[in-house]
Order: sequence, then structure tokens, then C-alpha cells
Amino acid sequence: MTIRVLLADDQALLRSAFKVLVESEADMEVVGEAADGAQAVALARTERPDVVLMDIRMPGTDGLAATRAITADPELSAVRIVMLTTFEVDEYVVQSLRAGASGFLGKGAEPEELLGAIRIAHAGEALLSPAATKGLIATFLAQGGGLEPLTGDRPYSERLAALTAREREVLVLVGGGLSNDEIAERLDVSPLTVKTHVNRAMAKLGARDRAQLVVTAYESGLVRPRVE
Repeated sequence: MTIRVLLADDQALLRSAFKVLVESEADMEVVGEAADGAQAVALARTERPDVVLMDIRMPGTDGLAATRAITADPELSAVRIVMLTTFEVDEYVVQSLRAGASGFLGKGAEPEELLGAIRIAHAGEALLSPAATKGLIATFLAQGGGLEPLTGDRPYSERLAALTAREREVLVLVGGGLSNDEIAERLDVSPLTVKTHVNRAMAKLGARDRAQLVVTAYESGLVRPRVE
């Protein structure tokens, strides 16, 4: 299966570099290039990519607004978005995850990291760079960044009450940045069982993907921010 990739970045040189890298892989192809968020949304609707590499800061419609537009479109529910950032800690990254992005990656990442990120996002099973994302959210919240509730206006106590004890336990570990395999080893169960718990927790909490589960774990207080 070929992974269809859409590139969205206002720097033409960077898009060209990403295109050469992506198309050097036998299982990937670039189906479009966008210089701003509006173009990214339009191309997402016409080309239906599997993964969008989305720069956060672009002129006009930025990556955050574009991500919201794509994830809000039911016809694009299968599209996965990886945010690209030059900043280690950026509140827009957190907002992007909440808007439905699958994760983020620094623009200075190694080529293999970028290719791996595309494959991970396409698989839809694991949050991109879970430990790094967890650390970013922890830092942002510790600095006083406020976040709106993820699903509606119901208090977290009510939302979390819908989870089983094991689902809540898995949510805590997801928030701690552990992968499915690491959680399976910790709980002495199979990775498939962990995946089932994660999927059920996402359904009950109204989370689009694993990234939003990490945010929920912090917002609800199940995992406390800790900045080294």
C-alpha cells in the first residue's frame, strides 16, 4: 500500500526537500504541495491524502486553522495530520493536538524520524513521539496554559466515570508517554488488549486519537505536569 502524503509549508525549498525524501521511499508518494493552510485544506479535499505534513506557522490560513478544518470534515476522517514546528515548546502544538492532529515533529528531525512519523501516523495506532508530546504538554500546562474541555461541557469526573478501572489505568499510562507495547509489558497483557482499551477510552471520551487522550490525561488531573 502506498502512503499518500500532502506537504503544507510556506517555504518552497523545504517542501522540495521533503518531497525528495518522501518519494525516495517505495511505499510513499507526494500527492500535493500547499504554501498555506487554505491550499492544504483544498488539496486535502481533492486528493484525499493519508497523511498531511502541516507547518504550524504559515501566512494567511495557518496550520492550526487548516487542521481544524480538515478534522472537522467527516469526509476527511481518515486523513492524519503531523504538525511541523521549529519550536520545542509552542502552545500552538498543544492546540493542534486538540484540534485533531496525530502528533508533531520538529523541522530539524532526522530523515528517518520524518519517514517513521509518516508511517506511524498512517498506521493510526500510536501517538507520534509520545514522550516528547507528553513533555511538551506538561511544560505548557505547568506554565499556566489553559485548555478548554475536550468533549462538551461535562466535568471530567463525569466523563472519566464512564471508563472501566483498566481503561483509566491505561489512560494514565498513555498520558505518561508509554507505547502500547510498553503498557502491555507493564500490565502483563497483550498489545492487542491494550489497543482495545485505548480505542474504547477514545470512544467514551470523544477523543479523535491517542494524542487527545494524552491531553485528557493532563487536563483531568490523572497525570500531573512535571517539568524537570
